[in-house]
Amino acid sequence: CEAGRWTNPKPPPFAAPAPVIEADAGYTPDGRGLYFISARHDPANEDFDIWHVSRSADGSWGEPERLPAPVNSPQAELLPRADRNGRLYFGSSRAGGHGEGDIYVAERSKGGGWRVSNVGPPVSTAANEYEAEVSQDGGTLIVVADRGDRSHLYRFQATASGWVETGQVPASPTVFQVGPLLSPDGRWLLFAQASGDRSGEIFRVALGDRPGAP
Repeated sequence: CEAGRWTNPKPPPFAAPAPVIEADAGYTPDGRGLYFISARHDPANEDFDIWHVSRSADGSWGEPERLPAPVNSPQAELLPRADRNGRLYFGSSRAGGHGEGDIYVAERSKGGGWRVSNVGPPVSTAANEYEAEVSQDGGTLIVVADRGDRSHLYRFQATASGWVETGQVPASPTVFQVGPLLSPDGRWLLFAQASGDRSGEIFRVALGDRPGAP
C-alpha cells in the first residue's frame, strides 16, 4: 500500500512456478516469517503441506522450508496461522480426528521438533472443520466449518477451562465463506465469499470488543 493505494500484485521470489498450487499465506505476528500451503512436492497438485519462509530485516526472503511430520501428514493441511506464543493452528483431514476435518495446533518442542494435538471439542466436531484463524494473543479462533448447510464462520473464545463457541460470524447464509483473517487488534475480520456472479470477493466485518484471553 503506497500513497493510499494498492500496487499491482506480483509473485514473491519464493513462490513455485505455475501450475503448482499454493495458497493460505499468513504472516507470523512479528512479521519475520510467513506460513503457506504448497503442493510443489506433489506432481498431482493435491497434497497441500505447510511451508515456512523467513523474512530478513531488509525485506528480502529466504528459502522456503517444508515443515516435518507430525505437522504435515499424508492428507492436506490448510490455512496455517500462528499466534504470538508460536502456536500454529491449521486444518487437516488426517486419520484419527473427530470428523471429516478437524483443527490442530502445533508447538515446537525444546529439541526443535514439533508436538501436534487436535484442538478437540467444541472446535473439532463430527462436522467438517477445515480452516482456523487465530488472534495474535491466542484468545480468539475464527473457524470455517461445514455443519451440513455449506461452510460458514464460527467464533470461539479462550477461557480458563478451554474454548467456548460464541456464535456464527455475520455473513451471507446463502453462500459459503473461507479464508478468515483477523486484524492485529482482533476487532475486524476479513474473509472471502461469493458476491453476485463473482466468487471469492473480499468482505470485512466488525467483531466489536473481545473478552480478554486468560
